[in-house]
Amino acid sequence: MTSGQRRLQPRKQPRQVRAELTRKRILDAAAHIFTEYGYAAGTTNRIAERARISIGSLYQYFPNKDAILLELLTLHLEEGRAAMALGQDGELPESLEELLRVFIRAQIENHQDDPRLLRLMIEQVPHAPALLDRIQQYEQENFDYFRALFGRHPEVRVTDLDTATRLVLSTLHFGVHPLVAAPEPVDPVRLENEMVTMLSGYLKAG
Repeated sequence: MTSGQRRLQPRKQPRQVRAELTRKRILDAAAHIFTEYGYAAGTTNRIAERARISIGSLYQYFPNKDAILLELLTLHLEEGRAAMALGQDGELPESLEELLRVFIRAQIENHQDDPRLLRLMIEQVPHAPALLDRIQQYEQENFDYFRALFGRHPEVRVTDLDTATRLVLSTLHFGVHPLVAAPEPVDPVRLENEMVTMLSGYLKAG
């Protein structure tokens, strides 16, 4: 592990409830501070003050604010993974439109909590190898799942399922992220309806 990688690693992995709560307080405080002050002015001192802990206690968990931001983005990715895996443990709608709506809505809702923080994470997060590996794994899991889902759906008529799957997932990612995180975001209901119409029409076209 390089020194650059080490400086982005959390220093302390909580093993007790109290430690986990402290870590969560730091992350919650950082989300508020980064959103309120921006990343440059969102210092670790401000984060510690907001979390009501000493700066020394904060540094027991994270070496710097880059590591905190990286952890926030990692949690966001994990929430996205859960949102996109909705159908793995339960029944999905039969119609292609409603099937797509389930996943599109989940993706939009996952980005609505704090669009300003999402925009900041997209623009400022360090490009750490560990994060890039995690993103690649997340994207491969999504591809495998949706490739199989579209492959067995009777309404899907496209012949090149690999390309179609990548196009749908790219549209979900690059369509939802910037439109929800924009200074003037698109109405979520309208965005959901338009994306359902666009993607279902493409998959049915053959």
